This record gives sequence, structure tokens and C-alpha cells, in this order.
Amino acid sequence: MTREAGDEADVKPPPTPPPTQPGSDEERLAQLGYTQVLARRMSAFSNYAVSFTIISVLSGCLTMYLFGMNTGGPVLITWGWVGVGLMTLFVGLAMAEICSAYPTSAGLYFWAHRLAPEKSAAAWAWFTGWFNVLGQVAVTAGIDFGAASFLGAYLNLQFDFEVTPGRTILLFAAILILHGLLNTFGVRIVAFLNSVSVWWHVVGVAVIVGALAFAPDHHQSASFVFGEFVNNTGWGSGAYVVLIGLLMAQYTFTGYDASAHMTEETHDASTAGPKGIVQSIWTSWIAGFVLLLGFTFAIQSYSGALTSPTGAPPAQILLDALGATAGKLLLLVVIGAQLFCGMASVTANSRMIYAFSRDGALPFSRVWHTVSPRTRTPVAAVWLAAAGALVLGLPYLINVTAYTAVTSIAVIGLYIAYVIPTLLRLRKGDAFERGPWHLGRWSGAVGVIAVTWVAVITVLFMLPQVSPVTWETFNYAPIAVLVVLGFAGVWWLASARHWFLRRS
Repeated sequence: MTREAGDEADVKPPPTPPPTQPGSDEERLAQLGYTQVLARRMSAFSNYAVSFTIISVLSGCLTMYLFGMNTGGPVLITWGWVGVGLMTLFVGLAMAEICSAYPTSAGLYFWAHRLAPEKSAAAWAWFTGWFNVLGQVAVTAGIDFGAASFLGAYLNLQFDFEVTPGRTILLFAAILILHGLLNTFGVRIVAFLNSVSVWWHVVGVAVIVGALAFAPDHHQSASFVFGEFVNNTGWGSGAYVVLIGLLMAQYTFTGYDASAHMTEETHDASTAGPKGIVQSIWTSWIAGFVLLLGFTFAIQSYSGALTSPTGAPPAQILLDALGATAGKLLLLVVIGAQLFCGMASVTANSRMIYAFSRDGALPFSRVWHTVSPRTRTPVAAVWLAAAGALVLGLPYLINVTAYTAVTSIAVIGLYIAYVIPTLLRLRKGDAFERGPWHLGRWSGAVGVIAVTWVAVITVLFMLPQVSPVTWETFNYAPIAVLVVLGFAGVWWLASARHWFLRRS
């Protein structure tokens, strides 16, 4: 397997950067081996807004709420969020320090290349990049599939729309097309909507939680919210259920590498990028905890929410607690947040595809790293991101656990890519040349915690989630990971090891 003819001319291995800090973003990018092509329009707030929007507590928390209700119940929904949020902050801090040193849209795989020993640097970068692509595409699939499910729930309530797997897939495809069109023709609109999205999420969470706190006649007790354990998975081991149930929170805390992928479009990227990563995590941690408490305290009927004809327990909780009119209005707030989230995910995903293909790492790379002369955005990469997400969601037509499998793929792919540069940074020790934003003497401890946590969750989320395991219920995350890993491995051995990111 070889690269298409002509790709070699497009790939210029970046030279080793000097230790001095450059005077401008463009100079620093040039030192890293790339020419400024994308338009640098984003402020630090806009960079943060992209990651905060992709994490999207109104998307991840609520689309995975059904999974949480069955896999551990209220106690895991509440305390799982607290614990996972803390561990994610360690992962994000370790990533942010590296982002400050290497602010380029290539992100994780470029970091791996710079931090690895020279003889194996290209291999580390290659596999990091492929895991990042897999995770990014799966995150886009998970977000827009969740939006399609909630949109189907709203249509069911408002127009008696029958929700079926086929119709959900059609809604999923329509949302992906919408996000592809916005990222193709509405570049300035997308930047504006990302900023609006932050306030939409903050105000939306406040309004929803406020309504759920004051309106219902009945609230669950604190002992229920913080201590009730529910196991509807079919597995007999409560410990096993608790561990796999962490997926609900961990899936929500994905996508914050977007701040790194957007650095070539951000002013003062060496500080704005790392701050965007860390701030998006801790603000989402707080907002998500408040949101989950609001919904869990407001549950009127646990069994009724689980068996809701809408297929979305949060929608039923809103209806039961607030009535039809208010419930449907707030459901629209949730759907709006999910649409913002998916739009931002396609943006970040396309930048990763653009950067990886710029280095010749994808089939037909010359196509995917083309940039529109009008908008200065990678249009072909936008549509590859959307198409890849659609493919990952199609198994839902035959597999009822497909959504949780997609979220598992997202977590596994992204977190392996997140932590490889951190592992290499630990091995490099004091030889690592820090950027202006760094962790000082805490780098080592934070890095060790991050690597250990990712090793644990990578194993956990490949395990079966429902018993008995059948064709319709098995977790196909390991298959997706092995297919991508196998493809990347064969291509590496057959061709890419001779040319990918070879230093001059």
C-alpha cells in the first residue's frame, strides 16, 4: 500500500525547532515546519468555546443518561461524574502543557513526533494520528446521533412521529449534512455560533435546573440521588457494572483536543490553546454536575422514564416534572445545544483530517488537505468527517447497543491519542522544552496519573456492556479499534515507514 503519486511533494518534514520563543504565531508555526494557510481569526475565548461546545454537557450527559440509569443508576450518575471529571482534569493538564510547546493543528500526532526518540518518532506519530482520527470521527457520530435521537423524541411528542431505527438514521444523516454545509459555506457563522454556544449551554443549564428545582411537586431524596444503585445490565457483579458505567461521564469529557487542533486559527496560540483545554474541562465539570443533580432529583417515575415512548428518559423527566408545554420547550433547548456541539465537532474533526493529510497520512491525502480559496477552510476534510461519522452510526440498524459502542470507540480512540504524547513527555524528562504555559514541578505527577487512568478506561470500555452477549447486544468497539489499527499497521509496514514525517 503506497501513497498516491504526487503526495511526496506536498509533505515537508518539519525541522527541529530552536529553543527560543518566537515573536509571533506565524513565526512559531514556521519553526514547527508549517506555513500559515488557515485564517487566524479566533480569540482565546473562541478557542475555549469550541472545546466547551464539543464537551457539551447538554449533549453527552443527557444522551448517555439512559445508559447511566441502567448501568449503576443515580449513585453512579452522580459520583461517577465527580470522579471521572477529576481524572479527566489530570489528562487535560498534561495535554495542555504539551500544546503550549507545539501549537499546531496537527496536535497530538505532531506532539508524539517531537517527543519520541528520533528513530521511532515517525511510528509514534503515525499511530497516534490514526487513533485521533478514529476518536474524532466517533465523537462526531456520537454527538449527532444523540441529537437525532432527541430530535426524534421531540417529533414524537409534537407530531406523533414514530421513532424507528431507520428514521433515526435518516435524522442522523440530515444533521450531518447540515453541519457539513455550515462548515463549508458558513465559516464566519460557525465561529459566531461557537461563541453563542457557550452562553446557550450556561443559560440553558441554569434554566433547566431552575425549572426542575422549583416546579415539580415531588423530588427524589438525597439518599436516592447519591446512594441508589440500579443494575439493568444482566451482569451479576455490581463492581463490574460500576466500572463499565463510568462510560457515561467519560464519553461526555471528550473532544477538548479541539483547542489544540484550532491553534493555527487562534491568536496567541501558545497560551490560548492550553487554557482552552483546561478551562473547557473544569467549567464543564461544574455545569454537568449541576445538570445531572437537577435531572436526577426531578425524576417522578424511574420505570416510567426508562420505558418512555420517546426513547429519551431526560425528555420524559422534563414532561413529567414540568408538563407538556414547558417540557417540550426545554427539550428544544437541549436539542439546540446538541446541534451546536455537533457543528463544532465537525469543525475540529476536519482540522485534524486536514493536518494529518497535509503530512500524507490518509488515502488520497491531496484531496483532504485542499483549502477553499474563498473561505480558507478544508472543505473536503469537512465532508470526510461527516461521511465517516455516518458509517460508524449505521450498525444501529441491526444492533441496539450501537450508540454505546460508538461512544466507547470515541473514548478509546481519543484517550489513547491523548495520552501517548504525555507518556513520551514523561520519558523525555527534563529534556522537554516547555512553552509559556506549563505545570512546573507537577508535570511528572500529573502525567503519571493521566497515563494510568487512560490505561484503565481503555480496557474497561472494550468489555461487554449487556448480558447475555448476542449479535444484537455485543460491544463492537474492539472490532472498530482493531480494524483501524490493522489498516494503519499494514500501511505503515508496507509504505509509510519509509516517508511519513521523516526528518531531513
